[in-house]
Amino acid sequence: MKRIALLGATGSIGRQALEVVAAHPDLALCALASATSPLDELAAAHEVQEVQVGGDLVELLERAEPDLVLNAVVGFAGVPGTLWALDSGVDLALANKESLVAAGELALAAWSRGGARLLPVDSEHSAVFQCLEGRARDSVHSLVLTASGGPFRGRTREQLEHVSVDDALAHPTWSMGPKNTVDSATLANKGLELIEAHYLFGLPYEAIEIVVEPTSTVHGVVRFRDGAALAHVGFPDMRVPISYALTYPERRPTPVPPLDLVGLTLAFDPPDVDTFPLLSVAREAGERGGTYPCAFNAANEVAVTAFLAGRLPFLAIAELVARALGEVDGAPARDFEDLVAADAAARRAAEGALQPA
Repeated sequence: MKRIALLGATGSIGRQALEVVAAHPDLALCALASATSPLDELAAAHEVQEVQVGGDLVELLERAEPDLVLNAVVGFAGVPGTLWALDSGVDLALANKESLVAAGELALAAWSRGGARLLPVDSEHSAVFQCLEGRARDSVHSLVLTASGGPFRGRTREQLEHVSVDDALAHPTWSMGPKNTVDSATLANKGLELIEAHYLFGLPYEAIEIVVEPTSTVHGVVRFRDGAALAHVGFPDMRVPISYALTYPERRPTPVPPLDLVGLTLAFDPPDVDTFPLLSVAREAGERGGTYPCAFNAANEVAVTAFLAGRLPFLAIAELVARALGEVDGAPARDFEDLVAADAAARRAAEGALQPA
């Protein structure tokens, strides 16, 4: 029996994870956590004793003693759960990309100390992980992460001047929570995934390419030094990478049908970084290193929250993030306290930019 602690149980990933767990009798939930949503009904339905709404995720995990942590928390709030699992030698199924982006070298050091598995749940990183498995890293030339382009693919900046929150949340292929959906619309999500891939797979930023594939059928591509390339292809359904991570190293059945290649048309385009500059801002933050990726994530969280609340126009999200990054020092974090301080400084800079002059 594999005992799973599910952090972020009421979000999009959490709800689909509950489906996967229910389908496999040898998987059992030992802990549930959410940021604010009540968990009484879920806990009763799944017979879970360790339940927490808000508060310290580390305390919950230490009480629950899981075999695997599925971290589906949104944003920097997921960092403590990620670091605990990595440092404690507990397998981690990671859907909280922001925590690896923000924690960076601290997370890699904890992973090295703990020695357990780090199984990516993001569809793109799961795809690359699967294409790389069993292959020598020095055989890899580069990798490609795909983007759908979001709801505003093909639009100009002029056409985006007055888009609404509802417009930004109308994703063409994926069903996600509000924060991740807005990040997809700005391409910040792909910027976060770029930084996450750098840390997960140990490749320099120049060896990680982003392309737009509007059907979200090709999730990732790995190019090898001999000229060959392997691609992971399938329907855009998060139950596939969730199931793969929770049941690894097996590949259990899911309700997702096999892909029918007849009539499938694929096209790839470069991202429009002039209209959607956050992808370039994220790449620069990653290349600068230190706590710049942490600051990028923090400022973006502030900007997206402001946009969703009607306090910031869509096009100003990227401007606010870039401005906040220009006001932080990006010094490397020696420990978690330094990381928290860097996150807080970037949030203050971003909040300050929101205030009217």
